[in-house]
Amino acid sequence: MSPNLSVWLVVFLLQYSAIALASDPDPIQDFCIPNPKFGSIKVAHLAILPCKNSSEATTDDFVFSGMKLAGNFSDTGLATISVNPVVFPGINTLGMSFVRADLKVGGINPPHFHPRATEIAYVVEGSVYSGFVDSTNRVFARILGQGEVMVYPRGLMHFQMNVGKKPATIFGSFNSQNPGLQKIPIAIFGSGINDELLEKAFGLSPKQIEIMRRRFEPKKLR
Repeated sequence: MSPNLSVWLVVFLLQYSAIALASDPDPIQDFCIPNPKFGSIKVAHLAILPCKNSSEATTDDFVFSGMKLAGNFSDTGLATISVNPVVFPGINTLGMSFVRADLKVGGINPPHFHPRATEIAYVVEGSVYSGFVDSTNRVFARILGQGEVMVYPRGLMHFQMNVGKKPATIFGSFNSQNPGLQKIPIAIFGSGINDELLEKAFGLSPKQIEIMRRRFEPKKLR
């Protein structure tokens, strides 16, 4: 094998390894029901939950009944119920999580992204304007009706808005048990970024920046 080919092979393997490590690890057993007797071990973006003995698992560990009703609505007309291994032990180590999202008439799910997961959204009922923006700033969006599905690639900003005349319900599924969530408006105006930078980036006046900060700053700081 030539030296140049060897170098490119090493580069390829390193890139492949980085990609493989970027997703949830494959399970090494049928399931891992977290043992409440032990605390979780915190690592980067993930809490490792020790398993209880498989013989102690019950059917109830694999059933979740907390999505029958909508959650509490925000001022944008959005209510979400996020489901992860903390509230649903049966999905621990299986590389998945999901969410129920309800939108009032005219309600929105503001632009946001999930750094560690691709999402598939299924419209249970209603009419929803749904889409995402790719890295070339091209928008892929349309109105989805009941029974339609849309995928949002990992790490890309996406959004939803109820454009119908009745409430809408969406079921979202992620290929990570800890997909992460970053809401664009809060990340920009509620994170403490320098005011001058925001003024130059968005062409806003100091007064307008202050208005946006008051709207999106974390409640605990108000």
